[in-house]
Formats: sequence, C-alpha cells, structure tokens
Amino acid sequence: MKHFAELIKKLDSTNKTNVKVNALASYFESASDPDKVWTIAILSHRRPPRPVNTTLLRTWASELANIPLWLFEESYHIVGDLAETIALVVPASKQSTEKTLTQFLTEMLLLKKKDEIDKKEYVLENWKALNYYERFVFTKLITGGFRIGVSQKLMTRALAKATQIDEDILAYKLMGNWDPNTISFQDLIIEENPADFLSKPYPFYLAYAIEDKVSDLGKAEEWSVEHKWDGIRSQVIIRDRELFVWSRGEELVTDKYPEFYQLVGQIPDGTVIDGEILPFPDGKIGTFNDLQTRIGRKTVSKALLAKTPVILKAYDLLEWEGNDIRNEPFYKRRELLEALYKNYHSDRKLETDTDKPDLRWDTLQLSEKMYFDSWEDVEEERNQARKKQSEGLMLKRKDSIYQVGRKKGDWWKWKVDPLTIDAVLTYAMRGHGRRSNLFTDYTFALWDTQKEELVTFAKAYSGLTDAEFRQVDSWIKKNTIDRFGPVRSVTPKLVFEIAFEGIALSKRHKSGIATRFPRILRWRQDKKIQEANTLDDLKAMIPSTDK
Repeated sequence: MKHFAELIKKLDSTNKTNVKVNALASYFESASDPDKVWTIAILSHRRPPRPVNTTLLRTWASELANIPLWLFEESYHIVGDLAETIALVVPASKQSTEKTLTQFLTEMLLLKKKDEIDKKEYVLENWKALNYYERFVFTKLITGGFRIGVSQKLMTRALAKATQIDEDILAYKLMGNWDPNTISFQDLIIEENPADFLSKPYPFYLAYAIEDKVSDLGKAEEWSVEHKWDGIRSQVIIRDRELFVWSRGEELVTDKYPEFYQLVGQIPDGTVIDGEILPFPDGKIGTFNDLQTRIGRKTVSKALLAKTPVILKAYDLLEWEGNDIRNEPFYKRRELLEALYKNYHSDRKLETDTDKPDLRWDTLQLSEKMYFDSWEDVEEERNQARKKQSEGLMLKRKDSIYQVGRKKGDWWKWKVDPLTIDAVLTYAMRGHGRRSNLFTDYTFALWDTQKEELVTFAKAYSGLTDAEFRQVDSWIKKNTIDRFGPVRSVTPKLVFEIAFEGIALSKRHKSGIATRFPRILRWRQDKKIQEANTLDDLKAMIPSTDK
C-alpha cells in the first residue's frame, strides 16, 4: 500500500502527462505482479464493489475525529471529496503499514459480507494505522470512487513503456471481462492464450469534434458521411456460435439485449460489427430516453421487449471470417459489411408473431453511408439530423484504417447546434475539486403559465468562466432563501441561457420533460425573470413524432 500511495501522491501532484507516464512506468517496473494487476484494474475502472456505505464512513470519521457530524458534513461540502475530508479530519498518525495493495483489496472483498460492527472495527483500525496519503487512498478504495486524473489510455502508455509491449496490443489485452482477483499479470499482460480472446472486443476508435470550418478537411468527395446515432456504442461479436455484446464502457451487456441472439447462425462465425444500439419502438428509431428504460435492468421482461425493442445500426466491420480487418481501408470494410447485410437480409424472413416482438423487423440495420460533392450539401444533410433522430453527422475518410482510441485526422463528428432556452436559477450546490468552495452546480426552472410558477427542468454545472462562477457564488450566498442539506434555495432573479442536445417527454421529471446534456451557454444579465421561457416553449422543441 505504501508503494501505491506514493504513486498516487506523485500522480496527484502534477498535471504534466509525461511526469504521470514516467511515475506509472516506474511503478510497473518495481511493483509486485499482484499489485500491478490491481493497479491496472483500478485505473481501468474495474474497482471492487463498495463494502461500506458512505453514510457509515462519515459517521465513523466524525466519531474518530471527535467532532459533531454536522461539522464533518460542512467540512465535506467545503473540501468536496469524502476521502480527502476523512484523511484531513482523522487524527494524524506517524504509523505506516507493510500490507500490500493486494492484501488490502482482498480484505475489502471479504469485508462486504461482514456485519456493521466488524466493518467499523476494520475501518477504524486502518484509519488509525495509516499516514495521511495512505488513509486517503484506503478510503478512496473502500468508497469505490477512485478518480485521480489518469485515463486508461495514459495508463496503457505507461504499461507499454514498462513492458516494451505495443500500446495497441495492450489495449486489446485489457479489453474484456477479466477479474483482477483471479488473473495473474503473466496471463493478463505477458502471455497470449487464444482461448482468452473468444469474447474480446477491439478497442473502440473514437472521433474528434469539428471545431473549425468543415471545409478545412479538404475535398468533400474524399469523405464518407453518415448520421451520428444517439444510442449505445457497441460491438456485436459472433465467434464459435456464441454471441457477445460489448458497450464502449467495456461492459459485457449480452443478456441485456436478447434481440441479438437471433443473429447467431444467421451471421457467420468470426464476425465483429461496430455499431450503435438504438431503441426501436413501433418500428422507428426512438430517443435516448426510450433506451434508458432498458439500461441498468437486471432482467428484461417480455413486456419491456415489446414496448422498447432495440436494433443495431451497423457502421463498420472489424473482423471477418476470423480475421482482424481493421487495417483495411474504410471503404473496403464497408463493402464487406454491406455484403454481409445483404446475405443476412435475403436469407431472413420477417416474423409477425406477437410473442416475438423483436422479430417483426430487422434487428440488424445498416447505417446509411452517403457521399457528397460539396460541403454545402453535407451541411444540408446535417440540418436534417434531428428529424432523423440523430445528433449530427460522422465524417470518415474513405481510406481510413480503424485506429485505437481518440485520434485526430480521419474520423470527425459534426454535431448539430444545440437547442437553447432561457431559464431561471432556483437552487445551487457547491462544486467539486477546485470548485468545492464555490456554488457552481445549479438547478434551473421555466415558467408554468397555467400555474404562474417556476418549475425546475434541468441541472447544469459548466459553461461559465471562473470569474462568472465567483460572481454568481457571491450572489447566491447573499440571496439564499432556504437550505436543504448541501442545497440552497435562492431568490429567483438570475436568468441563464441553457443549451442541450436533445429533448423528450419524461414521467420521471417534475416538468414532464427530459433534456440531454444540459449546460450553461451564457449568463443573460440583460433579461429579467419575467422574460425567461415557459414549459410550453420547451415542449414545442420536442419532435412531433415524440409527442
């Protein structure tokens, strides 16, 4: 643990990428193999389940620090990070520990099944025995919220430097459903076992957003254009007559989407398709709000399958006949994908059996590729995006290979301009990290003209400059009406322009409307609250097909 805590201290003390890479590489060269595996797991979001809830941790920390719980809570809201707050308030210790990172994590896995008395004894014993940074890391691990500004890509780069194994190979090795509690460093990183690759997806290729003129990309005819679908990026894998569905977040979600099991036997073994899982209610593309009814469900009922079936919008082929074809140019991969789809479609008979609602249409559909002679024509297609339930366009160079991670040059996303509305600030909370001493997390409301009152509809915490955040924070502190724990109700006076990507009706929200990715566009100091928009204005933005 001492070694790992020193690593976190180094990573936490710099914003320089090369310094972080060197620190990680040095750690991977000297740490024990079991600790290396757990470090890779932690930095690639494979943390063990949380054994103790945070309410208990806050209570125990305030007791150990001999301060009232309300004072601990106030300190927590100021600091903005629970592990850091606990590390600060618990009495300092000059002790250290010789236990390894692996030993601690093994203990935490066993701790989950123990009763509250045993959990408290274990946590307090370790808080007392650890120095500040070790206590900080220990609490981070036990809360399951380990975020230290190190991406998996950066970690993979450091691992490549330490092992002399190519980054792309490592990225592929680290994909999949491996368990840090059972796998060895040798099996995970060093050795290659073909059987281990049966279910493995490929690292996803991600696009950069276009920020300058689209014409800067060169000639329009050099690019393939398709719509950017608003669903779950995924890879559908069929190998040895088995199906595996992976999300971009490296989560195996096969059982969440039973519609895709029908592809086994209809699509040849040794096939990996890159595409987007989309909701398809009533035989048409739905909204992301529709898809959320499927996300996170442990089981998918027959009723839910009937109400919100899904399809795969396929736009790339990564493996064909068991061969990795990512280095083939995009236009060749698309030709193979289109031939695959043509064969699949010609051999398949659509069903009308109401007991099998997922078979009433093609579960596998192609994302249409388009070619244009001018950027003006591309922009005209982009303007049709919302009508087609897409977020904009994807631009892919025709001869591009399928790369790993986010790389500039060959793949770009050109999203539609966001929807905007003027709303009133009604509630505020302190932010996190460097903004933990400022009120920067806001709740906004619109006018309900029938009731003549403000109704909340969205939360946002980005979009203002640091100077503006400080100015709004000062105003909030002077205009607080009421407090609800960390939340402050404020005098409705400030108006802000809110931007968002999508909108849909929702029974889960008080306003009856859900917005997608809301953020602050600007502070409308020129407007009074009477000039803010209404819920009717917001509802008018919902596509007619979704109303």
